[in-house]
Amino acid sequence: MVLTSVGRMVGLQKKTSGIRNICILAHVDHGKTTLADCLISSNGIISSRLAGKLRYLDSREDEQIRGITMKSSAISLHFVKGDQEYLINLIDSPGHVDFSSEVSTAVRLCDGCIIVVDAVEGVCPQTQAVLRQAWLENIRPVLVINKIDRLIVELKLTPQEAYLHLKNILEQINAVTGALFTSKVLEERAEKETENENISDTAAGDQIYDWSAGLEDTDDSHLYFSPDHGNVVFASAIDGWGFGIEHFAKLYSRKIGIKPAVLLKTLWGDYYLNTKAKKIMKGDQSKGKKPLFVQLVLDNIWSLYEAVLKRDKEKIEKIVTSLGLKIGARESRHADPKVHLNAICSQWLPVSDAVLSMVCNKLPSPLDITAERVEKLMCVGARTFDSLPPETQELKNAFMKCSSEGTAPVIVFVSKMFAVDAKALPHNKPRPLTQEEIAHRRELAKRRHAEKLAANQGKELSEKPPSENSFEVTGNTGDTKGEEQHLTGRVEIMTSKAMKQEADNKESFIAFARVFSGIVQRGQKIFVLGPKYDPAESLHKLSSQCSATSDLPLVPHMTCCTLENLYLLMGRELEDLEEVPAGNVLGIGGLQDFVLKSATLSTSPACPPFTPLNFEATPIVRVAVEPKHPSDMPQLVRGMKLLNQADPCVQVLIQETGEHVLVTAGEVHLQRCLDDLKERFAKVQISVSAPIIPFRETITRPPKVDMVNEEIGKQQKVAVIHQTKEDQSKIPEGIQVDSDGLVTISTPNKQATLSVRAMPLPEEVTRLLEENSDLIRTMEQLNTSLNEDKKTHEINQKTLDRIKEFKQKLEQNLQGRKWRNAVDQIWSFGPRKCGPNILLYNFEGYKRSVWQCLGNAVKEVSKYRDFDNSIVSGFQLATLSGPMCEEPLMGVCFTVEKWEINTVGEMLSTSSQDSGECDAVEHKQNEDTTLTSSCTDGVCSVNEHQDSSQSVPNSPEKISKHKGEVLLADCYGPFSGQLIATMKEACRYALQAKPQRLMAAMYTCEIMATAEVLGRVYAVLSKREGRVLQEEMKEGTDVFIIKAVLPVAESFGFADEIRKRTSGLASPQLVFSHWEIISSDPFWVPTTEEEYLHFGEKADSENQARKYMNAVRKRKGLYVEEKIVEHAEKQRTLSRNK
Repeated sequence: MVLTSVGRMVGLQKKTSGIRNICILAHVDHGKTTLADCLISSNGIISSRLAGKLRYLDSREDEQIRGITMKSSAISLHFVKGDQEYLINLIDSPGHVDFSSEVSTAVRLCDGCIIVVDAVEGVCPQTQAVLRQAWLENIRPVLVINKIDRLIVELKLTPQEAYLHLKNILEQINAVTGALFTSKVLEERAEKETENENISDTAAGDQIYDWSAGLEDTDDSHLYFSPDHGNVVFASAIDGWGFGIEHFAKLYSRKIGIKPAVLLKTLWGDYYLNTKAKKIMKGDQSKGKKPLFVQLVLDNIWSLYEAVLKRDKEKIEKIVTSLGLKIGARESRHADPKVHLNAICSQWLPVSDAVLSMVCNKLPSPLDITAERVEKLMCVGARTFDSLPPETQELKNAFMKCSSEGTAPVIVFVSKMFAVDAKALPHNKPRPLTQEEIAHRRELAKRRHAEKLAANQGKELSEKPPSENSFEVTGNTGDTKGEEQHLTGRVEIMTSKAMKQEADNKESFIAFARVFSGIVQRGQKIFVLGPKYDPAESLHKLSSQCSATSDLPLVPHMTCCTLENLYLLMGRELEDLEEVPAGNVLGIGGLQDFVLKSATLSTSPACPPFTPLNFEATPIVRVAVEPKHPSDMPQLVRGMKLLNQADPCVQVLIQETGEHVLVTAGEVHLQRCLDDLKERFAKVQISVSAPIIPFRETITRPPKVDMVNEEIGKQQKVAVIHQTKEDQSKIPEGIQVDSDGLVTISTPNKQATLSVRAMPLPEEVTRLLEENSDLIRTMEQLNTSLNEDKKTHEINQKTLDRIKEFKQKLEQNLQGRKWRNAVDQIWSFGPRKCGPNILLYNFEGYKRSVWQCLGNAVKEVSKYRDFDNSIVSGFQLATLSGPMCEEPLMGVCFTVEKWEINTVGEMLSTSSQDSGECDAVEHKQNEDTTLTSSCTDGVCSVNEHQDSSQSVPNSPEKISKHKGEVLLADCYGPFSGQLIATMKEACRYALQAKPQRLMAAMYTCEIMATAEVLGRVYAVLSKREGRVLQEEMKEGTDVFIIKAVLPVAESFGFADEIRKRTSGLASPQLVFSHWEIISSDPFWVPTTEEEYLHFGEKADSENQARKYMNAVRKRKGLYVEEKIVEHAEKQRTLSRNK
């Protein structure tokens, strides 16, 4: 097919009903990029012979080497069907789990997607993940079952077996879709029920409970994939063929004389053809007949493959002539039969026609966007559509119309930024020269050549005797001038070249975006709305009619920018555009200073930011990066900023220690990020640390049995009971620890005493806190605004319902005597006020609740009120870094059971008694502060003095209070600071009084392997502390699916090792799953006789938890208890060797 011109594409962009925005989604290696190649070759962009080998959309070098897609890239295709012309914006996305964030960015811009499934492997973990992502974004899927040639060539199935196998795959996919649909219906049902309950509470009367789940009434037939619906294509992209059953229905309706509509319904399913009666009958299996699909479709394909692969020339010719194809001599004589096969199949059943016509028939155009999807996009967080300002709600119509009129507001969503080499931009590309320019350049070259000759002649003359040369002088001067000019010209050329090189080396960022409404024009001014932008707040300051050109007051999370360049994305190429109407996917240049990863652009300030993208994979693999030469540090920092912008999933942090840390989704992702950093963004040599593995610290209930499974307390203790003595020596003076783990500690100035106990939280509660961290953060924000008496905008009812539900769940899970009233006594969550640890208060005379936002705010003044924030801060610090290896805590509940503060009167009396002593100390302290202005816990004591001297107290009570404050501040720093430190220490000792454990991050690992390599897979898993959860065999294949959990700490090099050990027959998919307690105690030493017998006195068999703990401590530069041989001497035998 001929290449379509850019002008034609621009014309098609204006016809919104003919646009299809689609992406290709699948598990890794199921043939997405090969299918994309076939579709691209139909437009003449690449040769059809190269389709599948070139992998045109994998433009990066490492993608070509590894053979997997790592980034989503877009291309626009032109497709003609009858008299209709379509513009198809196709986005190819990665299938590897590490790059699932790229899938999220692609799905957001599309209206439909093609799900590709391997006919042999069937539904894989990533297939389920992409179906879920498509479902969450409300986009319609169609299905391509690819690699059917493998059923013929590899598995050698008969057509009948292949039919059953394909049927099975369809059932599996529909089961996944059905599960998603059911969960949605049940959720909606639950929401309705809560609404009805609220109504029925007001209306009294008998209630009849409706037991139906609501699934019976809902129509879900359109959701499922079935060939007779026309949303399934059977294909082999590598051989270039594919078909939907409507193709064969048309073909056979002419031959057999049965209506195409009847054939469409019966070609797939339990129907067979009664040849005598020329009728289609039901129930093929019971009568032992061939189904129609096998008889009319699969048999033909199988016989074609058989003929070509066995080189049966007569049969091939017969098939070719009956199909009316023209096959070139080159293909038919080729040594590889696959080439011949490809030539026949790609003419008979071209895959591009089948797939693109299915896309045009079954997938919606941008005009068909559903109201549900629009509302979902516009509602950030827990806000409902009805709670948005009316101006914002009006924009829904603009979305639904998707109109390209000049009056329509422009709404664009940028899903990611991608880096492009500056040379690849259209205005930097070498363009073909015109005839005049060629002639001009020829003239210049001639002139330069003549000047060179003249210069050479001048040199020859100057070598002759001077007498002959005297008359040449005048001519020569002019020549030197010419040379000078020539030199200056050369210098200019060199500098311009250097500048050009510099520009070439720069990476340009292009925004990958879609226009949802209006027309985007080059040079247009537009608002950039950050993810936290709130139209309700800004509309008070701005009128909804104001534009980005006018001078505007400062609005948080909103800036103005100019769209410098608009590009048509054509795979590896970019084409310049002047304007882009609604419904199209495009690239926008010049946004790198305004957009970090994703953003919403609009000409209307009433436009809300779109809901953030939902990523399947969480970044977990951390490495510290530093340049080999310290002088390259600025380049590295700049490079990391660019990398952060170019990758949707990577995180770049600078830790407290000053390390630059990269957080990535997995090993392959990490490798790609490091390559990009070295070669594209920083362009410096870097050294990378070993992966920084995250751990969590927690406590457990005291164990019932010891390390040799003996019941604790029953066995004989050995004479050397060194452990308990060591424990006693650990705790410094002035700290009391009860037998049940209550720690009592006083502040350094003895003015306050705290008693704290630590308890492990039930697992369900920890999980609940982790899942609801965003909700806890929202609660915290609401509480602070209530405390500061700010008039918050009306708290959303939906959020309040969620908070109530969260509280109820906590109450259900925290039951029993020791958790009585615990939920109402929650003082704070931590670390960072939204973590999986809880602080409770359990002492008299204090009330404060995290549930203030539910309307039970208690305003009360007590002696604790001034300092309660210090206690919370101490708790936050303690939960942020635990005592074992300074890692955050998880699943721990601290209860403050006693908090005594001495009254001001007592403080004054003590101050008058010890006035001499204190005065001396105070005087010395004053001197110290003036010299060093020492700061304690971030609060400077100098400021304390200034405050006390500036304020002029009126009443004697105030004088006494200030005097007390100064006294407190003088000796040991501010009292609030002392409380923070004391609370932190108390939490630490309370933790150490209980059995401590480390928690490791765990991956779920799914491995597909054949039976012969199962043993090796198990060997690798057990070597790396993995635990197999289940193993099942795929029906109809010899492939096993193994599900296991594996610690992140042991996962590095795991995929490579499995591939090596199984000769590439098994490949794992690792996804971060959860945190799990490591059962062994890191501080364990043998204390009973049985343990001594079993482990020996040193017990130096590897303790996994201790190994991890010491590794982290070493990395952080903390003290590690290790026996190091300082003076190693060779052992001497005193008696001589005889």
